[in-house]
Amino acid sequence: MKQILTFFLALFLLADPAVKAHEAAEDMATAAQVWLASLSEEQKKTAIFELNAPAREDWHFVPRPFEGEGVRKGVTLKEMEADQRHLAYALLTSGLSHRGMLTATQIMSLEQVLWEMENEDPKRDTEMYYVSIYGNPLAKNWAWAFEGHHMSLNFTIIDGEVASVTPNFFASNPGVIHDGPRRGLKVLAREEEVARELAKSLSKKQRKEAIVEDKAPRDILTSADPMVESLGDAGIAYGDLKESQQAKLMELINVYVNRVRAEVAEDELTAITEAGLDKIVFAWAGGMEPKEGHYYRVQGPTFLLEYANTQNGAEHVHAVWRDFNGDFGRDVLKEHYQKSHQVE
Repeated sequence: MKQILTFFLALFLLADPAVKAHEAAEDMATAAQVWLASLSEEQKKTAIFELNAPAREDWHFVPRPFEGEGVRKGVTLKEMEADQRHLAYALLTSGLSHRGMLTATQIMSLEQVLWEMENEDPKRDTEMYYVSIYGNPLAKNWAWAFEGHHMSLNFTIIDGEVASVTPNFFASNPGVIHDGPRRGLKVLAREEEVARELAKSLSKKQRKEAIVEDKAPRDILTSADPMVESLGDAGIAYGDLKESQQAKLMELINVYVNRVRAEVAEDELTAITEAGLDKIVFAWAGGMEPKEGHYYRVQGPTFLLEYANTQNGAEHVHAVWRDFNGDFGRDVLKEHYQKSHQVE
């Protein structure tokens, strides 16, 4: 009964628009503690890792094997009882916005669509998504992840604050559902449409800067690398865009950043702005019409948004948000440990 009350208290806090960024970390900690309390001792052995465990940065978006070598770390939704699964979703809700949560659940549901399309292929399973905890949610420093095919969400809390929400990866296959009761559903519509609107608004002169390749690469260039670096300054700079185009570029950045809950997203957008909007570049490759393979990226001094849609007749979308120094909270963790050693 006590666990249930704590769970609903967490949901109440999430519904309050006045909660501050540090309270987001408290909500995550509460949701994680309640979920962990519901697990058996055997499940906890699978769910909990050290904060510095190598597994934390071993992320990916491909359909990894469900057993043996290469299996993901954590407890799957499939292994959970119904109440545990609800609490796992509460943890996911603690980190995502309403739209982010909707997108995440739709991505998971696409595994059922693929299962039907691919003659009941056993590697397609809506419940094979893994929840893992790194460190102790009762401590000031810990992290958690929710990952499976076409989704990887990573949150790091340092000194009781949400320090990092990247890598943040969403994908959609099929890009559009063509048959059945959900016909017309396009899970990552905004990631595609806002970018295309920006690209098509460019003048002939602007396109010479923005279009970096006539043919789009098959996938995002950074793949699932644990750490990423700048992909160069090719593309059109924010300052070379018209005011309306600048607004459209910021709208696109917001599409990615607003996957996470509002107060955390606000902090992320502030950091992006303070690093210098004029240093942001937008690059495009491939066609500009629907069903033409295309790729784009938005890159600033601190962050990278990368999108590719070339497979399956341009109906297989990969869209990632990375932080050059802050993925998995690396920069803040490093600073934290340096300060700790100075105190000693």
